[in-house]
Amino acid sequence: MRQAGRDRSVSTRVRAAVAALVAVLCLAATGCAGGTTDAGAEPSASASGSGGTASDPTSSASTGRAGRTPSSAPSSAASSTASSADPSSDAEPSGLDPALAVARPAALTASLVGADLLVTSQRRLTPAAVARVRSLTGVRFVEQVSRAQVLVEDRTLDLLAVDPARYRRFAPAASAQTQAVWNRVADGEVAVRPGLRATLPVDADGWLALGNAADSPRAHVGAYAPQVAGVDAVVNEKWAAELGLTRGNALLVAVAPRTSPQSVQDAVGRAAGTGAAVEVLGPDLPVGAAQTAVVVGTVGEAVGQFSYTVLGGGRIAPDPAWVSAHIATEAVPILGRVTCNKALFPQLRAALDEVVDLGLSSAIHPGEYAGCYYPRFIAGTTSLSNHSFGLALDLNVPGNQRGTVGEMNRTVVAVFQKWGFTWGGDWAYTDPMHFEMNRIVTPG
Repeated sequence: MRQAGRDRSVSTRVRAAVAALVAVLCLAATGCAGGTTDAGAEPSASASGSGGTASDPTSSASTGRAGRTPSSAPSSAASSTASSADPSSDAEPSGLDPALAVARPAALTASLVGADLLVTSQRRLTPAAVARVRSLTGVRFVEQVSRAQVLVEDRTLDLLAVDPARYRRFAPAASAQTQAVWNRVADGEVAVRPGLRATLPVDADGWLALGNAADSPRAHVGAYAPQVAGVDAVVNEKWAAELGLTRGNALLVAVAPRTSPQSVQDAVGRAAGTGAAVEVLGPDLPVGAAQTAVVVGTVGEAVGQFSYTVLGGGRIAPDPAWVSAHIATEAVPILGRVTCNKALFPQLRAALDEVVDLGLSSAIHPGEYAGCYYPRFIAGTTSLSNHSFGLALDLNVPGNQRGTVGEMNRTVVAVFQKWGFTWGGDWAYTDPMHFEMNRIVTPG
């Protein structure tokens, strides 16, 4: 009877492992058994496992531009859900930049590790700081990664650049144990959490622009696979330089068994050094949770390190010191007094002045302006809206609803684009009221 019980137990574990493998392999394909269903639930924090400590990332980097070859415009969100290649396939997508590839990881043999804390800084965390965190009582494993928020259309994508062989131990089992996912990441592709499959502007060939500027790098989506809680996407560490990430500015921390993350949170922050923020990872963000974002791209300097506290109803409260340093209320042509990021005002004024000079003032309706600085999450998500940084504004709202071509005067659109703004009417899921700063343009 004991032998029969053991056989049933082994059989159950084998079936579970096979199911997890099949689920992840379905994620980036066209769907299994007639659908494009995501595999499993979104990741959550889990108990720590056992195994060796992780080391710092290597120092190699590349400045190659991945994905410049594909030039097709983004398709609709609906059609893009099945666009990515099956990660189990050995066929390499055309257009991958070999300079952004790293060695494929060996098969996973170490036990999995739950990520409990995420440390983020604007600067690279020094070896001494990493060693201090690793030596703390209650800390079991530490992995150094590069972290930033990338602006993709109207949202921020929380992205990590990682060593695939080491990071996968922190990922949920369904993806950690699937070798093909990490082969794809090593090859230079991006792995995206399944919940974003229907909303990201992935084109028909599976490419995603990592940024809103016209020359933003493009990555091929190799897999839709669960990630560490709060992380939207991962690429390999060669992408850090390509995307302008601060290399090694973040740590994933796993605490020891029977140790609560909250009990070591302050100590981890002190050990990491001045300017480091520590977040407790989990499936949901409770009211009062402290979070940090480091935005990259051409407008990254206008945001800097963005720390905030979660409020109810999808709202957030940015650090008052950040608000004081970055947000102001000033008068601009046509609209009057508006509250935006200080970096936005020179080119916003230049764009509106040109609209006035062209005799198109009546094409912008001040009474239908819906604001610029509005710190919040995108509805129904924990992804920051670009309005949180005061770098976007909504104009002529009633006639320019999401999913429509809108009524915005196209000459006005061209003027705003000239002065460094992206127009939401060009997005896969259109938002024609929306203009956001995507590059710094200094009026002459």
